Amino acid sequence: MTEKTNHLLGAARPWEAPLTGLEKGVPAGQGGVPLHQVGAQGWNLLAEDLPLPVAVLRERALRANSAWMQQYLGQAGVSIAPHGKTSMAPALFDLQVRDGAWAITVSTPQHFAVAREFGYSRIFMANQLVGRRGIADVIDGLKASPDLEFFCLVDDADNVAVLAETVRKRGFDRPLNVLVELGYQGGRTGCRTLPEALAVARTVASAPDALRLAGIEGFEGLLRNDGTPEVLSQVDALLRGMVTLAETAEQEGLFGDGEVLLSAGGSSYYDLVAARLSTARLKHPYRVLIRSGCYITHDSHMYVRAREALSRRDPELAATGELAHALEVWAYVQSRPERQKAIVGFGKRDASYDDPPVALKWFRPGTHEKPVSMPDGHVVQRLNDQHCHLQIPEESPLRVGDMIGFGISHPCLTFDKWRVLHLVDERYRVTGSIRTYF
Repeated sequence: MTEKTNHLLGAARPWEAPLTGLEKGVPAGQGGVPLHQVGAQGWNLLAEDLPLPVAVLRERALRANSAWMQQYLGQAGVSIAPHGKTSMAPALFDLQVRDGAWAITVSTPQHFAVAREFGYSRIFMANQLVGRRGIADVIDGLKASPDLEFFCLVDDADNVAVLAETVRKRGFDRPLNVLVELGYQGGRTGCRTLPEALAVARTVASAPDALRLAGIEGFEGLLRNDGTPEVLSQVDALLRGMVTLAETAEQEGLFGDGEVLLSAGGSSYYDLVAARLSTARLKHPYRVLIRSGCYITHDSHMYVRAREALSRRDPELAATGELAHALEVWAYVQSRPERQKAIVGFGKRDASYDDPPVALKWFRPGTHEKPVSMPDGHVVQRLNDQHCHLQIPEESPLRVGDMIGFGISHPCLTFDKWRVLHLVDERYRVTGSIRTYF
């Protein structure tokens, strides 16, 4: 991977747009602050230098989470291509690459265009590449970047034929790397049976001038992350099927030359993926590639549960350290209309709501020196577009104008609500800002 640097690691890319006061979370009246100069502005969240609501990333937690994953990968002997679609923030991709990411995973041709533009030299598309425009854009992008390695998925023989035809028509001078996706009944994409998947692999291998069978892929991330024996059995069945498919494809001589990829692993079961896929008996050199993306920020709900389940499965892994939530959304108490209700000034336009946000801490400007833990009994009931209904005890100290820091669940669906997020230190001083490219 080509390591590019920005304010997390050094200097920002010169073409990234400066911040202006027209963007959510940026002080009004800003005529254009270059990203590499944000840290010099002296902004502090607690000094009310930023308009709320605002999304911030705790830089210490980001770095610790990234370093923890690097340590885990070394112990497990596997590689990672983190899901870039989690944040679509090249500044975070840079941190992940610095800490050993083998590739960046994307989901769409637009994601691919962003990753290519920012200079990443290995891109994994964890989707089937479909549609005339999308296929053409990706292939033309690869033609313009001859050193860029690209991988995508297939689960349909007709689409395999379209890919091969387009490679030939657009004069792409090297085979397109594809992995056959194996799915499971009731899941998302992927061939539902081994015979179906093997038939697709044979179709790929029949067009060696245009396509190269580069590996086998699966995605277990939609299975519940509660760690029950039933779910663990489903995860293992998918992974065993992937291993069987890979071994059978090799026996039939379907893989192209070079390294074979065996890839799965969202942010809940990457330990199981690493262990099971590493048992494949292949003569080809092969790489086990997990694709967790949410570890970089962690969260305060969904992935806390997943991490707890992982710790129960592997106490030794748990002993290596914990992931910490890095992403917070801060907002003001707007109203206390009832004794047991506060309305807070953020909502569905600002944070994910698969699970309700978690009120973590509060701060009263002019009174507190630093944020204090939120007392028990303060629970988000529901979100409107831009209002949060917070159930509170009658004796709650909250009053209008207090600031509350919320943890979120499922980082993917919070990142996509912000074009700008600010990096902060442990005193909530702004050290930089990052852009997202959804």
